[in-house]
Amino acid sequence: MIRYIVCCFLICLSGLSSSAQQVLSVEAAVDLALRNNYDIRLAKNDSSSFALDNEYAWAAFLPRLNGTATKVWNTNAQKQELANGSKRDTSGLRSSTLQASLNLNLTLFDGFKMFATRDRVAELEKLGILNLRNQVVNTTAAVISNYYNIVRQKQQLKAILEQKSISEERVKLADKKLSVGLGAKPELLQAKVDLNAFTASQYQQNTLIEQLKEQLNQLIGFDKNATYEVLDSIPIRNDMTLDEIRTDLDNQSPQLLIARKNIDIAKLVLKERIGDRFPVLSFNSAYNLNRLTNQAVINNFTPLFNRNLGFNYGFSLTLPILNGLNAKRLQQQARISVLQQELLLDNTRTLLDVQINNAFRDYELQKKNLTLEEDNILLAKENVFIALERFKQGVSTYLELREAQISLADGYDRLIAARYNAKLAEIELMRLKGMSDY
Repeated sequence: MIRYIVCCFLICLSGLSSSAQQVLSVEAAVDLALRNNYDIRLAKNDSSSFALDNEYAWAAFLPRLNGTATKVWNTNAQKQELANGSKRDTSGLRSSTLQASLNLNLTLFDGFKMFATRDRVAELEKLGILNLRNQVVNTTAAVISNYYNIVRQKQQLKAILEQKSISEERVKLADKKLSVGLGAKPELLQAKVDLNAFTASQYQQNTLIEQLKEQLNQLIGFDKNATYEVLDSIPIRNDMTLDEIRTDLDNQSPQLLIARKNIDIAKLVLKERIGDRFPVLSFNSAYNLNRLTNQAVINNFTPLFNRNLGFNYGFSLTLPILNGLNAKRLQQQARISVLQQELLLDNTRTLLDVQINNAFRDYELQKKNLTLEEDNILLAKENVFIALERFKQGVSTYLELREAQISLADGYDRLIAARYNAKLAEIELMRLKGMSDY
């Protein structure tokens, strides 16, 4: 179910397909994370542990049956002086004793505590599933954010290479002008300085991309030496509304579901503590075997062999009267725990409301910025083209061309940042909702 939710989420999120090259898609990255991510695997283990406890919860209603057996060998030396003056002195008297019993105990009533315990174990299993779902949601969001950060840095590298090509053209033009006596050496030197700066940015950008790939490899469980490429574009959903995000949020947000489940568990713990103040009625029975064997005796009335077999049963009632007010204290603590969990639910709900509002405002802002920067980048490209042609014809200075180039670089930075920030806001909205309808 979780994997189906995530796959649906990814289809709506990306709408991307891999090319003929060896490209790691965002869907493939998330699928690898669902199978290999350490945090998800740890959460699965916790969930499996709760499920195992719940699988054996029915055993609490079974009677407890215990068997014991004891075998003792004795070697004694006896010396007796009787009133009639006779004496008996015997050594090396050997005997053996065998005791065995089979005891059965069944709790018939304990203030319904065992029922509350069974229900609490079942709720803990559900809590484990919710924690696993929450970890899947958070890991999925982290993988997608990291993935598109790599895409962002690739776009940034592409912009740097474009700027570098313009600087290379500037160097050629400045060198040609200087060679025919129409230019000045400072123009050539500044063009080379700018070219070197873009080359350094290219090296730095390549290193940053490799570092981000290392982080992604750790998240998805890829080998650190694995080589792959990511997609080149960052798709943005433009149809998300605040009402859509808030629809049925109480039943879809993992944070709220976990908070409510903790309330249910706290209430069951309270039932267990209330049960401590009730009497406990139990059925008890036992089958006993006692066998004594003497090889020799001094006293003629001592048996050489004796065996007792017996079966007994009955009921026992344990009534708690005074235990240092411990039961009362634990019950009061359990009531406080219920109130605490209810407060945590209210706090989680308000925090989630603030986070959704802020994320949606950021989403709307970044969409507007993206539209604006897409228009600006077209203007900046046209401006650089005109400035370069004017510089070739000698009707403008290198300062005008350099200023246009700087404006283009700033425009690329703002455009790429706006696109990535819009994606982050979109991912955060989906994470807060729990990715339930994607």
